[in-house]
Amino acid sequence: MYLTRFRINTARIGARRLLSTPQVLHAAVMSSFAEVPTQAGERARVLWRIDHNNKADVVLYIVSPDRPDLTHLVEQAGWPTTARWETFDYTRFLKRLAIGDTWAFRLTANPVHSIRRKDGEHTKRTAHLTPHHQMRWLLDRQDASGFAILEKPAERRLLPEGDTYELVVRDQRSLSFAKAGQGSSRGNRVKLTTVTFDGRLRVTDPDAFRRVLAMGLGKAKAYGCGLMTLAPVR
Repeated sequence: MYLTRFRINTARIGARRLLSTPQVLHAAVMSSFAEVPTQAGERARVLWRIDHNNKADVVLYIVSPDRPDLTHLVEQAGWPTTARWETFDYTRFLKRLAIGDTWAFRLTANPVHSIRRKDGEHTKRTAHLTPHHQMRWLLDRQDASGFAILEKPAERRLLPEGDTYELVVRDQRSLSFAKAGQGSSRGNRVKLTTVTFDGRLRVTDPDAFRRVLAMGLGKAKAYGCGLMTLAPVR
């Protein structure tokens, strides 16, 4: 497995096109591989995420089973003569994860649930739209995903309710774009809501947690959701 980091030059026209829809960026990411990545004879998951740290600091992260070649992205949306991209051996890092490890994390996800509005109707996938429900979506998945989000000490909680965890929900985005190769009619559009979670966690099941880091968490992975990255706790 490999983890790749590429900073996008937002002043370039190619960067603006690249960032116009997740569909365009997904195609650009998959074009980084000469052959479609596979694992055990099947198509492998390639995860990616865009971090909008500020207007001039936009970073693309990719997790993939094969090493990508981002030459085309450098030429279209980077700094061809002064900056390229960084790729790290992710497998060695994943193998070192152990029970009790504590990390800061970031995750952009598509928090959804299935509801039935009327008896007899099929369930419909619907986005969670409030920070409370979005946070609960992630908390409900932590046990099966091999991690536990840290709780704040009582003296650091600013509210009587809703301030229990070392977790922030931010940057909610409502996206709507045409499916690849199809027209722009209402029935041919993809609509999704994404949010970014920043927080701190403790590893409880290294094998399950490795699967999350390699395969993603939640829906809409092709559209930039599901990739969790870690950083040392400061």
